Amino acid sequence: GRAPGAAPGAARAEGAEGLFVVLGAGLAAASHPLLYVKLLVQVGHEPLPPTVGRNVLGRKVLYLPGFFTYARHIVEVDGKRGLFRGLTPRLVSSTLSTITRGSVKKAFPLEDMEHVSNKDDVKTSLRKVVKETSHEMMMQCVSRVVSHPLHVISMRCMVQFVGREVKYSGVFSAIGRIFKEEGILGFFVGLVPHILGDVIFLWCCNLLAHFINTYAVDDNFSQASVIRSYTKFVMGIAVSMLTYPFLLVGDLMAVNNCGLRAGLPPYAPAFTSWIHCWRYLSAQGQLFRGSSLLFRRAPVPAACFPID
Repeated sequence: GRAPGAAPGAARAEGAEGLFVVLGAGLAAASHPLLYVKLLVQVGHEPLPPTVGRNVLGRKVLYLPGFFTYARHIVEVDGKRGLFRGLTPRLVSSTLSTITRGSVKKAFPLEDMEHVSNKDDVKTSLRKVVKETSHEMMMQCVSRVVSHPLHVISMRCMVQFVGREVKYSGVFSAIGRIFKEEGILGFFVGLVPHILGDVIFLWCCNLLAHFINTYAVDDNFSQASVIRSYTKFVMGIAVSMLTYPFLLVGDLMAVNNCGLRAGLPPYAPAFTSWIHCWRYLSAQGQLFRGSSLLFRRAPVPAACFPID
Protein backbone atom coordinates (compact mmCIF):
# COMPACT_ATOMS: atom_id res chain seq x y z
CA GLY A 1 0.00 0.00 0.00
CA ARG A 2 0.86 3.67 0.09
CA ALA A 3 3.13 5.03 2.81
CA PRO A 4 1.03 6.79 5.48
CA GLY A 5 2.91 10.08 5.00
CA ALA A 6 2.21 10.12 1.26
CA ALA A 7 -1.56 10.44 1.52
CA PRO A 8 -1.97 14.07 2.66
CA GLY A 9 0.64 15.28 0.13
CA ALA A 10 -1.00 13.38 -2.72
CA ALA A 11 -4.45 14.61 -1.69
CA ARG A 12 -3.15 18.17 -1.58
CA ALA A 13 -1.62 17.79 -5.06
CA GLU A 14 -4.91 16.42 -6.40
CA GLY A 15 -6.83 19.22 -4.76
CA ALA A 16 -4.51 21.76 -6.36
CA GLU A 17 -4.95 20.10 -9.74
CA GLY A 18 -8.72 20.17 -9.31
CA LEU A 19 -8.52 23.85 -8.45
CA PHE A 20 -6.43 24.51 -11.57
CA VAL A 21 -9.02 22.75 -13.73
CA VAL A 22 -11.87 24.79 -12.21
CA LEU A 23 -9.94 28.07 -12.52
CA GLY A 24 -8.96 27.24 -16.09
CA ALA A 25 -12.57 26.45 -16.99
CA GLY A 26 -13.80 29.65 -15.32
CA LEU A 27 -11.28 31.73 -17.20
CA ALA A 28 -12.16 30.01 -20.50
CA ALA A 29 -15.87 30.70 -19.94
CA ALA A 30 -15.31 34.35 -18.98
CA SER A 31 -13.06 35.03 -21.97
CA HIS A 32 -15.19 33.06 -24.44
CA PRO A 33 -17.09 36.00 -26.00
CA LEU A 34 -13.77 37.71 -26.68
CA LEU A 35 -12.35 34.61 -28.35
CA TYR A 36 -15.56 34.12 -30.30
CA VAL A 37 -15.54 37.64 -31.76
CA LYS A 38 -11.82 37.29 -32.47
CA LEU A 39 -12.41 34.08 -34.45
CA LEU A 40 -15.19 35.66 -36.53
CA VAL A 41 -12.85 38.56 -37.33
CA GLN A 42 -10.04 36.08 -38.13
CA VAL A 43 -12.18 34.27 -40.73
CA GLY A 44 -13.02 37.67 -42.23
CA HIS A 45 -16.70 37.88 -41.28
CA GLU A 46 -17.59 41.59 -41.21
CA PRO A 47 -21.39 41.90 -40.91
CA LEU A 48 -21.33 45.58 -39.90
CA PRO A 49 -20.26 48.53 -42.04
CA PRO A 50 -17.16 50.53 -41.08
CA THR A 51 -17.64 53.91 -39.43
CA VAL A 52 -15.70 57.10 -40.04
CA GLY A 53 -13.52 58.10 -37.10
CA ARG A 54 -10.38 60.13 -36.55
CA ASN A 55 -6.94 58.81 -35.82
CA VAL A 56 -4.34 60.27 -33.44
CA LEU A 57 -3.34 62.86 -36.02
CA GLY A 58 -6.92 63.98 -36.51
CA ARG A 59 -7.22 62.46 -39.98
CA LYS A 60 -10.44 60.76 -41.00
CA VAL A 61 -10.11 56.99 -40.96
CA LEU A 62 -12.52 54.12 -41.56
CA TYR A 63 -12.84 51.92 -38.49
CA LEU A 64 -14.39 48.46 -38.39
CA PRO A 65 -16.60 47.75 -35.37
CA GLY A 66 -14.68 46.92 -32.18
CA PHE A 67 -15.36 44.08 -29.80
CA PHE A 68 -18.37 45.63 -27.99
CA THR A 69 -20.23 46.61 -31.17
CA TYR A 70 -19.58 43.20 -32.69
CA ALA A 71 -20.67 41.38 -29.50
CA ARG A 72 -23.88 43.46 -29.48
CA HIS A 73 -24.55 42.33 -33.06
CA ILE A 74 -24.16 38.66 -32.02
CA VAL A 75 -26.60 39.22 -29.13
CA GLU A 76 -29.12 40.82 -31.55
CA VAL A 77 -28.91 37.79 -33.84
CA ASP A 78 -28.59 34.95 -31.32
CA GLY A 79 -29.50 36.36 -27.90
CA LYS A 80 -27.12 36.57 -24.92
CA ARG A 81 -26.55 32.81 -24.93
CA GLY A 82 -25.25 33.20 -28.47
CA LEU A 83 -22.05 34.74 -27.11
CA PHE A 84 -21.18 31.33 -25.68
CA ARG A 85 -21.55 29.28 -28.86
CA GLY A 86 -18.87 26.55 -28.93
CA LEU A 87 -18.13 26.90 -25.21
CA THR A 88 -18.69 23.24 -24.25
CA PRO A 89 -15.96 21.75 -26.50
CA ARG A 90 -13.69 24.63 -25.50
CA LEU A 91 -14.15 23.80 -21.79
CA VAL A 92 -13.40 20.13 -22.48
CA SER A 93 -10.33 21.19 -24.47
CA SER A 94 -9.12 23.51 -21.70
CA THR A 95 -9.67 20.80 -19.05
CA LEU A 96 -7.81 18.19 -21.10
CA SER A 97 -4.97 20.65 -21.58
CA THR A 98 -4.67 21.38 -17.83
CA ILE A 99 -4.86 17.70 -16.83
CA THR A 100 -2.31 16.67 -19.50
CA ARG A 101 0.17 19.32 -18.39
CA GLY A 102 -0.17 18.10 -14.81
CA SER A 103 0.30 14.46 -15.81
CA VAL A 104 3.35 15.17 -17.98
CA LYS A 105 4.85 17.23 -15.14
CA LYS A 106 4.35 14.28 -12.78
CA ALA A 107 5.68 11.70 -15.23
CA PHE A 108 8.75 13.74 -16.19
CA PRO A 109 9.71 15.93 -13.24
CA LEU A 110 12.61 18.35 -13.78
CA GLU A 111 15.43 16.67 -11.82
CA ASP A 112 16.48 19.72 -9.88
CA MET A 113 14.04 22.55 -10.04
CA GLU A 114 16.77 24.98 -9.02
CA HIS A 115 15.80 28.26 -10.53
CA VAL A 116 18.35 30.47 -12.14
CA SER A 117 20.02 32.63 -9.50
CA ASN A 118 22.43 35.56 -9.72
CA LYS A 119 25.18 33.37 -8.27
CA ASP A 120 25.25 31.10 -11.31
CA ASP A 121 27.89 31.78 -13.89
CA VAL A 122 26.66 32.56 -17.42
CA LYS A 123 27.06 28.99 -18.70
CA THR A 124 25.23 27.40 -15.75
CA SER A 125 22.34 29.83 -15.83
CA LEU A 126 21.91 29.44 -19.60
CA ARG A 127 22.00 25.65 -19.22
CA LYS A 128 19.22 25.88 -16.60
CA VAL A 129 17.08 28.11 -18.83
CA VAL A 130 17.49 25.72 -21.77
CA LYS A 131 16.59 22.76 -19.53
CA GLU A 132 13.52 24.49 -18.08
CA THR A 133 12.36 25.65 -21.52
CA SER A 134 12.78 22.18 -23.06
CA HIS A 135 10.69 20.74 -20.22
CA GLU A 136 8.03 23.43 -20.66
CA MET A 137 8.03 22.84 -24.43
CA MET A 138 7.43 19.11 -23.99
CA MET A 139 4.48 19.78 -21.64
CA GLN A 140 3.05 22.37 -24.01
CA CYS A 141 3.35 20.16 -27.12
CA VAL A 142 1.78 17.10 -25.48
CA SER A 143 -1.11 19.11 -24.02
CA ARG A 144 -1.64 20.87 -27.39
CA VAL A 145 -1.86 17.53 -29.25
CA VAL A 146 -4.30 16.09 -26.68
CA SER A 147 -6.58 19.14 -26.58
CA HIS A 148 -6.46 20.05 -30.30
CA PRO A 149 -9.33 17.82 -31.55
CA LEU A 150 -11.76 19.63 -29.22
CA HIS A 151 -10.24 22.97 -30.17
CA VAL A 152 -11.11 22.16 -33.82
CA ILE A 153 -14.70 21.25 -32.85
CA SER A 154 -15.06 24.43 -30.79
CA MET A 155 -13.80 26.60 -33.70
CA ARG A 156 -16.19 24.95 -36.12
CA CYS A 157 -19.16 25.38 -33.78
CA MET A 158 -18.34 29.10 -33.48
CA VAL A 159 -17.94 29.88 -37.18
CA GLN A 160 -21.35 28.35 -37.90
CA PHE A 161 -22.58 31.83 -36.98
CA VAL A 162 -21.43 33.00 -40.43
CA GLY A 163 -23.52 30.63 -42.55
CA ARG A 164 -26.17 29.85 -39.88
CA GLU A 165 -25.36 26.12 -40.16
CA VAL A 166 -26.12 23.49 -37.53
CA LYS A 167 -23.70 20.87 -38.83
CA TYR A 168 -21.70 20.68 -35.57
CA SER A 169 -23.92 20.71 -32.50
CA GLY A 170 -22.99 18.31 -29.70
CA VAL A 171 -19.43 17.28 -28.89
CA PHE A 172 -20.04 13.57 -29.59
CA SER A 173 -21.94 14.08 -32.84
CA ALA A 174 -19.18 16.45 -33.99
CA ILE A 175 -16.53 13.81 -33.20
CA GLY A 176 -18.49 11.23 -35.24
CA ARG A 177 -18.99 13.65 -38.11
CA ILE A 178 -15.33 14.69 -38.42
CA PHE A 179 -14.19 11.07 -38.17
CA LYS A 180 -16.63 10.01 -40.91
CA GLU A 181 -15.86 12.90 -43.28
CA GLU A 182 -12.14 13.52 -42.73
CA GLY A 183 -10.80 10.51 -40.84
CA ILE A 184 -8.48 10.77 -37.85
CA LEU A 185 -6.42 13.56 -39.45
CA GLY A 186 -9.48 15.81 -39.46
CA PHE A 187 -9.01 16.26 -35.72
CA PHE A 188 -5.51 17.62 -36.20
CA VAL A 189 -5.94 20.22 -38.94
CA GLY A 190 -4.09 23.38 -38.01
CA LEU A 191 -2.04 21.59 -35.34
CA VAL A 192 1.39 22.22 -36.92
CA PRO A 193 1.21 26.05 -37.02
CA HIS A 194 -0.16 26.06 -33.45
CA ILE A 195 2.71 23.92 -32.17
CA LEU A 196 5.29 25.94 -34.12
CA GLY A 197 3.84 29.13 -32.65
CA ASP A 198 3.96 27.65 -29.13
CA VAL A 199 7.56 26.48 -29.50
CA ILE A 200 8.85 29.75 -31.02
CA PHE A 201 6.95 31.70 -28.35
CA LEU A 202 8.44 29.69 -25.46
CA TRP A 203 12.03 29.81 -26.65
CA CYS A 204 12.00 33.48 -27.68
CA CYS A 205 10.25 34.52 -24.50
CA ASN A 206 12.46 32.57 -22.07
CA LEU A 207 15.78 33.29 -23.80
CA LEU A 208 15.06 37.01 -24.31
CA ALA A 209 13.94 37.38 -20.70
CA HIS A 210 17.06 35.51 -19.57
CA PHE A 211 19.47 37.67 -21.58
CA ILE A 212 17.77 40.91 -20.54
CA ASN A 213 17.83 39.86 -16.88
CA THR A 214 21.46 38.76 -17.12
CA TYR A 215 22.96 41.59 -19.11
CA ALA A 216 20.62 44.57 -18.92
CA VAL A 217 19.42 44.53 -15.29
CA ASP A 218 22.16 45.60 -12.90
CA ASP A 219 22.34 43.65 -9.62
CA ASN A 220 23.32 46.79 -7.73
CA PHE A 221 19.97 48.33 -8.64
CA SER A 222 17.61 48.19 -5.65
CA GLN A 223 14.55 47.08 -7.67
CA ALA A 224 16.46 44.46 -9.73
CA SER A 225 14.38 41.49 -8.53
CA VAL A 226 11.09 43.31 -9.19
CA ILE A 227 12.17 44.23 -12.72
CA ARG A 228 13.34 40.66 -13.34
CA SER A 229 9.97 39.23 -12.39
CA TYR A 230 8.24 41.51 -14.92
CA THR A 231 10.66 40.91 -17.80
CA LYS A 232 9.16 37.56 -18.77
CA PHE A 233 5.63 39.01 -18.66
CA VAL A 234 6.56 41.96 -20.91
CA MET A 235 8.52 39.68 -23.25
CA GLY A 236 5.47 37.42 -23.43
CA ILE A 237 3.30 40.27 -24.71
CA ALA A 238 5.91 41.33 -27.27
CA VAL A 239 6.64 37.81 -28.53
CA SER A 240 2.95 36.87 -28.71
CA MET A 241 2.50 39.65 -31.26
CA LEU A 242 5.29 38.13 -33.37
CA THR A 243 3.88 34.60 -33.19
CA TYR A 244 0.27 35.73 -33.79
CA PRO A 245 0.28 34.71 -37.50
CA PHE A 246 0.84 31.06 -36.47
CA LEU A 247 -2.27 31.22 -34.28
CA LEU A 248 -4.28 32.84 -37.08
CA VAL A 249 -3.18 30.28 -39.69
CA GLY A 250 -3.86 27.40 -37.27
CA ASP A 251 -7.38 28.66 -36.57
CA LEU A 252 -8.16 29.25 -40.25
CA MET A 253 -6.92 25.77 -41.17
CA ALA A 254 -9.19 24.27 -38.48
CA VAL A 255 -12.31 25.62 -40.22
CA ASN A 256 -11.09 25.59 -43.84
CA ASN A 257 -13.01 23.57 -46.41
CA CYS A 258 -15.01 21.56 -43.84
CA GLY A 259 -18.38 22.28 -45.43
CA LEU A 260 -19.04 25.50 -43.52
CA ARG A 261 -19.47 28.82 -45.30
CA ALA A 262 -16.76 30.50 -43.19
CA GLY A 263 -14.16 28.09 -44.59
CA LEU A 264 -15.09 28.47 -48.26
CA PRO A 265 -14.86 31.27 -50.87
CA PRO A 266 -15.38 34.24 -50.68
CA TYR A 267 -14.05 33.97 -47.09
CA ALA A 268 -11.09 31.79 -48.05
CA PRO A 269 -10.03 29.49 -50.86
CA ALA A 270 -9.62 25.80 -50.03
CA PHE A 271 -6.03 25.69 -48.76
CA THR A 272 -3.81 22.74 -49.66
CA SER A 273 -1.57 23.25 -46.60
CA TRP A 274 -0.96 25.71 -43.78
CA ILE A 275 1.94 27.20 -45.79
CA HIS A 276 -0.49 27.90 -48.65
CA CYS A 277 -2.76 29.63 -46.12
CA TRP A 278 0.18 31.67 -44.74
CA ARG A 279 1.22 32.78 -48.24
CA TYR A 280 -2.34 33.73 -49.14
CA LEU A 281 -2.75 35.88 -46.01
CA SER A 282 0.70 37.37 -46.45
CA ALA A 283 -0.08 38.41 -50.05
CA GLN A 284 -3.26 40.10 -48.76
CA GLY A 285 -1.42 41.81 -45.91
CA GLN A 286 -3.74 40.01 -43.50
CA LEU A 287 -1.33 38.02 -41.29
CA PHE A 288 -2.38 40.02 -38.22
CA ARG A 289 -6.13 40.03 -38.87
CA GLY A 290 -7.96 39.83 -35.56
CA SER A 291 -4.91 40.60 -33.41
CA SER A 292 -6.54 43.80 -32.17
CA LEU A 293 -10.25 44.02 -31.37
CA LEU A 294 -10.46 47.67 -30.35
CA PHE A 295 -9.14 49.95 -33.07
CA ARG A 296 -9.56 48.08 -36.31
CA ARG A 297 -8.74 50.06 -39.41
CA ALA A 298 -10.75 49.04 -42.47
CA PRO A 299 -8.40 47.67 -45.13
CA VAL A 300 -9.76 49.87 -47.91
CA PRO A 301 -7.72 51.34 -50.75
CA ALA A 302 -7.75 55.15 -50.37
CA ALA A 303 -9.11 55.60 -53.91
CA CYS A 304 -12.43 53.87 -53.06
CA PHE A 305 -13.42 56.30 -50.34
CA PRO A 306 -12.86 59.99 -51.02
CA ILE A 307 -13.74 60.86 -47.40
CA ASP A 308 -12.28 64.31 -47.13
